[in-house]
Amino acid sequence: MYKKSNFLAIVIIGILFFIFGFVTWLNGSLIPFLKIICDLNDFQALFVTFAFYIAYTVMAFPMASVLEKTGYKKGMALGLFVMSLGALLFIPAAFSREFILFLLALFTLGTGLTILQTASNPYIVLVGPIESAAMRISIMGLINKAAGVLAPFLFTAFIFSDLNNSLHVATVDIHELAKELLLPYIIMAVVLFCLTLLILFSSLPELEFENDPYDTSSIFAFPHLVLGAIALFFYVGIEVIAGDTIGLYGQSLGVVDATSLTSYTMAFMVVGYLVGIFFIPKFLSQEKALIFSSLLGIILLFGVAFSSTTESNIISNLPDSVAFVALLGLANALVWPSIWPLALRDLKKHTPKGSALLIMAISGGAFLPLAFGKIAQVSTDMQISYLVGIVCYAMIFMYGIKWHKLTSWSA
Repeated sequence: MYKKSNFLAIVIIGILFFIFGFVTWLNGSLIPFLKIICDLNDFQALFVTFAFYIAYTVMAFPMASVLEKTGYKKGMALGLFVMSLGALLFIPAAFSREFILFLLALFTLGTGLTILQTASNPYIVLVGPIESAAMRISIMGLINKAAGVLAPFLFTAFIFSDLNNSLHVATVDIHELAKELLLPYIIMAVVLFCLTLLILFSSLPELEFENDPYDTSSIFAFPHLVLGAIALFFYVGIEVIAGDTIGLYGQSLGVVDATSLTSYTMAFMVVGYLVGIFFIPKFLSQEKALIFSSLLGIILLFGVAFSSTTESNIISNLPDSVAFVALLGLANALVWPSIWPLALRDLKKHTPKGSALLIMAISGGAFLPLAFGKIAQVSTDMQISYLVGIVCYAMIFMYGIKWHKLTSWSA
């Protein structure tokens, strides 16, 4: 384990967290965009999140095995290289407008991110005292969500400034519109490849773990880890619902620049991360942060479901129900940084595989938004469908109040 004074490691991990945020939260803008150019309904469009996040389930443990052989430094470089290939796959996808190619490109991006996430999160947890890990992760989350704020605005205001005007023009050239994806993803591929070289030639140190030859237990012998993964599954699900469906929801209500709405959710997450940086652990424990966040999330979901779809009293130019979806970012911000240190506590040599299990939980972003989309399609009422998130916050509440304390399954 490297020393907390290793500033270079923190800077490099910070850059990676920025990349996580930028690539991940572009999906919120891609969903309504691909709905147009690939002629999809709302449910089909949400397969964007499924293809991206299912990579975490399929690839987490294989990538953990790769990291054991390559080491964390080369593993991170490999992850960035795979992501650059995923970005390049958007070129044939844009030319053909074949949705399956877009999904393949997103899966490849998700695979690269799986390697990076599996490697980088333990760095932040173990670089200092476990009690203040949530504060360090909050700093990384702040960087991550700042990229999440930036990405949709760049997508909408700079690259696709005419997109929303095109939504109502029957004669729009869909083929030309699809080709607008070429330049940004070529630039992304080049940047990711340059970062690959940066990681390879940096002096980033390796993580080292205590090895007890008499410890033959598996990661499933740690209930606080397994239940932490379950809580993370539901957390990522509601985080992605809040961040990636707000564009579709706003689009259904006729909100202008719907493809940029993800930025509002990310902005409130930034505010939440600032709270984490200044209040954890001095004024707010990681456990209490989970309890507070889950209760706030449930209150906000009722605001989404039962507030006005036309009035703008909370955020200027946004219907109140859309504003409440954005405010979910505030409730979600402290959950990820609080669960990780509680779940990885005392794992020692099992930390790499424990991290992989937690990374697998990111698949909640694949399944739960899809379930949300199906419920909205069947009920024909997307506004009420947001109440499905109550189940997610209930699981987070249980982890914060009890599950993180369990040291054995018989307790």
